[in-house]
Amino acid sequence: MQYKRILLKLSGEALMGKRQYGIDPERLADYAKEIKTIVDKGIQVAIVIGGGNIFRGVAGASKGMDRVQGDHMGMLATVINGLALQSACEDAGIATRLQSAVKINEVAEPFIRRKALRHLEKGRVVIFGGGTGNPYFTTDSAAVLRAIEIEADVILKGTRVDGIYTADPEKDVEATKFDFITFDDVLRKGLKVMDTTAFTLSQENELPIIVFDMNKDGNLLKVVSGENIGTKVNL
Repeated sequence: MQYKRILLKLSGEALMGKRQYGIDPERLADYAKEIKTIVDKGIQVAIVIGGGNIFRGVAGASKGMDRVQGDHMGMLATVINGLALQSACEDAGIATRLQSAVKINEVAEPFIRRKALRHLEKGRVVIFGGGTGNPYFTTDSAAVLRAIEIEADVILKGTRVDGIYTADPEKDVEATKFDFITFDDVLRKGLKVMDTTAFTLSQENELPIIVFDMNKDGNLLKVVSGENIGTKVNL
């Protein structure tokens, strides 16, 4: 395997499947199956998941809601998604722990770095909910922060697109895909990979990012095996 410890970033929207909102149990089961294939290979897996399928703080703020209040609602949405993913993983036979940056002791452990590392070393999948625990930070920022804290080898950003393109491939048929690209080139070309805060934090800590299509069977295993899947962003 190319990587020993990875952090998988999933958007909340990814859990909707073909639905307009909420959580699709079939999509959850598919993701759990994909995750199990790499856990069985001995890969240590941590996951950060968004909450956009339930609530997005920025959207609430645009309609007059207090931004801080909205972001706290978004953090709780990520915990709900984390619970759903934890259930699907355990149904697939994967030992998991859910840790939350927002203290909800009845349903999730508080985030403690040393505890998270111990779980990973024991082969458990650790799901990080609650974002960073602070408003004004996205789950992309949470993903990079947690990846650095647990000393992950790479961030795998699972999306519905198979990499980074010169333009939106769903809108521009002439958009071309990058197999490899540097952090500086992403910034210079104005490409959207993560929000600026998260992307800069990843660059400063020399943490590579791979953007790939999570919805295609077998792709997750191919990525951790070192196959040229998606787009790799590196120095």
